[in-house]
Amino acid sequence: MGNNTEIVPLSRNARQVLRFLKMSYGIYRDDPHWVAPLLMDLKKVFTDENPLFEHAEMALWVATRDGRDVGRIAGILDRNHNRIQKDNAAFFGFFECVNDAAVSRQLFDAMFAWARQQGARRVMGPMNPTTNDECGLLADGFDSSPVFMMTYNPAYYLDLVAAEGFRKAKDLLAFHIDVAKCPLDRLARIADKTRQRHPEVTFTPVRKATLTRDLAKVKEVYNAAWQANWGFVPMTDAEIDFMASRLKPLLVEGLVWVAETPAEPVGFMLALPDYNLALKPLRGHVLTPKLPGFLPYLLGWKCPPRCRVITLGVKEKYRNRGFEAVMLTEGFKTGIKAGIKDAEASWILEDNVMMRRLLEVFGGKIYKTYRIYEREV
Repeated sequence: MGNNTEIVPLSRNARQVLRFLKMSYGIYRDDPHWVAPLLMDLKKVFTDENPLFEHAEMALWVATRDGRDVGRIAGILDRNHNRIQKDNAAFFGFFECVNDAAVSRQLFDAMFAWARQQGARRVMGPMNPTTNDECGLLADGFDSSPVFMMTYNPAYYLDLVAAEGFRKAKDLLAFHIDVAKCPLDRLARIADKTRQRHPEVTFTPVRKATLTRDLAKVKEVYNAAWQANWGFVPMTDAEIDFMASRLKPLLVEGLVWVAETPAEPVGFMLALPDYNLALKPLRGHVLTPKLPGFLPYLLGWKCPPRCRVITLGVKEKYRNRGFEAVMLTEGFKTGIKAGIKDAEASWILEDNVMMRRLLEVFGGKIYKTYRIYEREV
């Protein structure tokens, strides 16, 4: 093959973002596990509505060959990440590419050149576009579809990324929990003991109607509980509001919990039904003949049989008291009533021993691994 690939920079205007996003359809055309992202939602991430752009830059490129887009990549520079992590990094994200190292090399070269111009000394990724969003390359567990808001890619991406001199920075784990095998009686006893020992702590489900009021508590816990975690960057108020507005239609009462003492909120759990099960037939388009199949889920009449535990955290000084177990147990009770058969807890840092142990108590088993890479530029 002669290399007649051209790298085309794109802007973040609606038409070019759509071109950037649509590129992935060619890669996954015959992949039975891929779930197309909901384009109307994903497009918002690239617009100035996204408060990320108050402290970040993003550049987009596609690789074009013979009139067809065959690859894409984004470069992201998040000043909040660099300030908080005392880092000098740019991220790559939204990477998709045909199985051709020459094409991916040109995409990465464009991204590296941009990163150096921005003054970055290293590149990490994939971040789509930050660690508070979807991130990591699927490195293990290619035999099933991703759950809601988790990444998916062909196995050969690992080779393309390794060929550019990237090495592993951190692995993120996804645990599978078979609800039927979950020792709920034992867990309920632990939860009851915790409640007796700490009568001052209340556990309240977050509802759509109370979301605006509860968001302040969620922000406080989220930004405090995760602050020591690798790669964590607190979300600004505007970013949490933006995320909440995207997730609000999807909340199911009893899957989202806040724990608080009279003095302060201390813990938070967010679980959502795995809407990917319902979204898959839509192929990314809401206006499709398949829409009637999705509407009952969106309207809350029907619940997918799987859920994802997205975040579960407790402020440091309140850890090891069983509060996580109470929230998980409450979430599972709701889930079972709604007909949920399995759960995924994701993602968990590979070295987060405490959370790994807790999930093992719930019968969780690691079944997918996602990898974040780094290299100097």
